[in-house]
Amino acid sequence: MSKFRRLPDLWRQWPIAVRDLPFALALALAAVVPALERQGTQLGDLPDRPYDALTVGVVALECLPLAVRRRWPAVCLALVSLGFAIDQLCGYHTIAGTGLAIALISAGAHLERRRWVVAGLASAAYVPLAISLDRLGSGEGVAGFTTFYLLLALAWGIGAWLRQNRAAEAERRRHVEQATRTAERTRIARDLHDIVTHHVTAMVVQAEAARYLTGAPDKLDQALTAITGTGRRAVGDLRQLLDLLNPDHSTGDPRTPSVGDLDTLVDRSRQAGQPVEFVREGTPATATGSAEEAAYRVVQEALTNALKHAHGSRTKVRLHHGERETTVEVSTDSSGSGSASPGGSGRGLVGLRERVTALGGDFSAGAQADGGFLVRARIPAGNPS
Repeated sequence: MSKFRRLPDLWRQWPIAVRDLPFALALALAAVVPALERQGTQLGDLPDRPYDALTVGVVALECLPLAVRRRWPAVCLALVSLGFAIDQLCGYHTIAGTGLAIALISAGAHLERRRWVVAGLASAAYVPLAISLDRLGSGEGVAGFTTFYLLLALAWGIGAWLRQNRAAEAERRRHVEQATRTAERTRIARDLHDIVTHHVTAMVVQAEAARYLTGAPDKLDQALTAITGTGRRAVGDLRQLLDLLNPDHSTGDPRTPSVGDLDTLVDRSRQAGQPVEFVREGTPATATGSAEEAAYRVVQEALTNALKHAHGSRTKVRLHHGERETTVEVSTDSSGSGSASPGGSGRGLVGLRERVTALGGDFSAGAQADGGFLVRARIPAGNPS
């Protein structure tokens, strides 16, 4: 069964002329079917002529060039037009004359250069054909020949319309691919910022605290162990993120953090010396997705900023699960000391606002009247990854 599923892919691997050849042969064979005899185009209404040896050549000239109608559309149109002219002048009127309309559609759809030159030459070639048919006794008249020319122009126009649609679709796909790449780069940069700032900030704070523990070997050992663990987690998270950039990376979805990991996140902040109170209310939705990751990132960024700018100040994390939304509030009391870790660029809060807004939620972050800082996010529940 799998072999049959691979047939379309194998067929597309053949040269385009080979793929178009069966249609050309089918049209040529149709010309010799008795039931289709004299069923072709009759421009000029000249008397029918019995089929002879020349008919084989005319049918071949009208049909076989269709095999290259997409590769060399101008050559195909020239040869098919020549075969059609002989067909009408000799009065064969074979079904193979249908190939002219197909050649015109293909030329309008696939001809890339000198389109107007080819259209002009084809129109100019139609004039001597009409004059010759008229001199042979055609009763079409100017109106008949003009109508047929407009039908040929319509075939060319259909091909041009197909070409424009194909170009528009290619442009749309290019824009979608470009937007997807931009969004992916933005997401990776945002995740990289979250990982680096959180883990590195925790390591810096722990290292600064360890400088004052030289007289307490047990506490110093605990601080160094915490720094080591934070560094290893940072390396692991970075490796997982960089794996996404590897072309050989598996198609499976990477593990993303969720609200269930907040206990571990809070414990890490406490180990870094930040007194954190964690309150969880309600029951989280059973479905996991980007909403859970967003809630995790809000808490992560808020705790990172607390470590940076208000190290040692009381911080409260409140997570409320509602039926339709999840609310996250992280408040930090005013820092009583003047020392703080180096400040950030504010990119993390901007990224959080974009992430939450994209999910249809609300995000706010700002100083409070008492000197503290509050980060609040409302995230609709049930957003898929």
